[in-house]
Amino acid sequence: MRLFKKIALAAAVSLLALPSFAQDFIAGIPRNQALIVQGPTAQNADWFNLWAPGGGASVNGQQQLTTDTLWWINPEGGPDAWTNALASEPPIYNDDFTTMTVKLREGIYWSDGVEFTADDLVYTVQTQIDHPGMGWSAPFTLNVASMEQPDRNTVIFHLKQPNSRFHSTFTVRWNAAWIMPKHIFEKVEDPLAFNNNPPVSLSAYVLNSYDKGGNWAIWKLRDDWQRTSIGMLQDAAPDVKYVVYAASGNPEARVIAQRNHNLDVINDIAPEGMFSLMKDNDSVAAWQSHFPFAHPDPTLPSVLFNLKKAPFDNKDVRWALAMLIDIRAVALGSYRGAANLSALGVPPTGSAPDDYFIPLQDWLVNFEVDTGTQKVNPYNPDIATQLADMVRGQWPDQIPTDDAELKRSFGYGWWKQDVQAATELLQKAGFTKNGNQWMQPDGTPFEIRMMVEGDAIPTLARAGTAIAQQWSQAGIKTTVDVAGPTNGQRLGTGDFETAIYWTVETWGGHPDLSFFLDSYHSDFIRPLGEPQPPRNLQRWEDPRLDALVERNRTLPFDSPEVVELGRDYLKLVVEEMPMIPLMAYNKFAPFDTTYWTNYPSIDNPYAASGPNWSNLRYMIVALQANPDAPKP
Repeated sequence: MRLFKKIALAAAVSLLALPSFAQDFIAGIPRNQALIVQGPTAQNADWFNLWAPGGGASVNGQQQLTTDTLWWINPEGGPDAWTNALASEPPIYNDDFTTMTVKLREGIYWSDGVEFTADDLVYTVQTQIDHPGMGWSAPFTLNVASMEQPDRNTVIFHLKQPNSRFHSTFTVRWNAAWIMPKHIFEKVEDPLAFNNNPPVSLSAYVLNSYDKGGNWAIWKLRDDWQRTSIGMLQDAAPDVKYVVYAASGNPEARVIAQRNHNLDVINDIAPEGMFSLMKDNDSVAAWQSHFPFAHPDPTLPSVLFNLKKAPFDNKDVRWALAMLIDIRAVALGSYRGAANLSALGVPPTGSAPDDYFIPLQDWLVNFEVDTGTQKVNPYNPDIATQLADMVRGQWPDQIPTDDAELKRSFGYGWWKQDVQAATELLQKAGFTKNGNQWMQPDGTPFEIRMMVEGDAIPTLARAGTAIAQQWSQAGIKTTVDVAGPTNGQRLGTGDFETAIYWTVETWGGHPDLSFFLDSYHSDFIRPLGEPQPPRNLQRWEDPRLDALVERNRTLPFDSPEVVELGRDYLKLVVEEMPMIPLMAYNKFAPFDTTYWTNYPSIDNPYAASGPNWSNLRYMIVALQANPDAPKP
């Protein structure tokens, strides 16, 4: 056993050099008390202000471990999906959804000993409204007319218009409106310029130390962890005393690090890395113990079109590009066939198959696209079977044969690759062909930039590359633009033509689509160059979409009409094709069980598993120390 005297995670190569079982691997922290999770390199490591743009606060573990808000929801659904966090009970609306009353828990404290009260909640909302550059300024400004504070644990929000989903701004799957520490921020002149370093914590962990180069951050369990919302749910102190967010290199480096037991939780690796780990490593666990081993996040990777840039503002062009794609080749190239395809604008996970995919099959089969020359039926309901047959040779005993199970695993269908129909659509839009090169109506070559993030999300980068190749072969030169750590900023400001990214996120276990749909209202759209609020990054604007959002805001969460509105939205996405839905985001995220056990799984879905998800805190406090781990 060797002792690491200094930080050993300052670079990815350092991780690879660690011995298989290091005793004290970081500044004297015992390895068997620390959970090491994959995190990307932070752009600005000194920045801990989650409420203002500026750097690495959402990727270094702060969002996942130190912040808190009113409610949490488990994306896997189930009877215990909803968790009251800082709020003591669910939101209370009046009859017409113009007020929302929040009751807060008592006995919760910030890590510096200051008690959390309604003052913090009111301050958070008002400060966001007063500073338009802050992360949740737009939804608060558009919704909140005024606030009342009848006592130190109650806040009444008076809304500008009915909105039965206002609480979703404070309800977490991955992200939400985090509560600001009033006693810290009220002392600074400009909350947009304040780095909030060191941050006070409202949750069970607090900052221990960090690398100024952005390669790692270490968080430790608070001494008073019981005085937090998550601590109130715990019968005993969590076994995990330290959480290390470490930049772990490319997907291959992550595999090596986990094989050496120096990376407990991986956020994302390539499918072949996952398959390799699961075949020959007894210490590795996964969401599914069988093919495809992945966690199907309730998110929907898609081809995003920048609808504020020509020619992507033309529906015929968007449909033509969709019909030039062979989705089977994309699925094989990106996921090695372990893909759950989606022709609809919602991920085929959670309750969506029963609520949306199965009921809309007949509509999809009969749906027509007018090419200007003919009407075609572009939907292929058999493509999942075709995809399954392609991978059956590699996993003969793990590919289902039952049709219903097959569709739940591989998808319910997708669009046919139809070059002739795509040609007619482009001609309808005024395009012409010069040899094999498509020319725009103004006579310039039709060329496209396809933006991808890169190695951080290898499956999506591969999907973008495969689609770019297919479009190029069809006569539309498409170059892959690797954005790397600037990906989020460029998407937000509209600095792209097309991109591979998430477009839709759902609650997972509930049919209501308000988690993302509310932010699709045109009120949230910003001009190119200005940061766009999350989700509608394609800047899709349609009065029919606005009407659906506005109607949903007037309905109770569990109203049967919620599903009907969801189906209307999905039909509109098919008709307009503002983005091309691809497949569920199957996250290849293996766990090393050498030091920790009781990871969530499909059989024990108590929490989300990805280390960039804020729900991760519920996994961390549930992990159990492996009694057979190497002894210090």
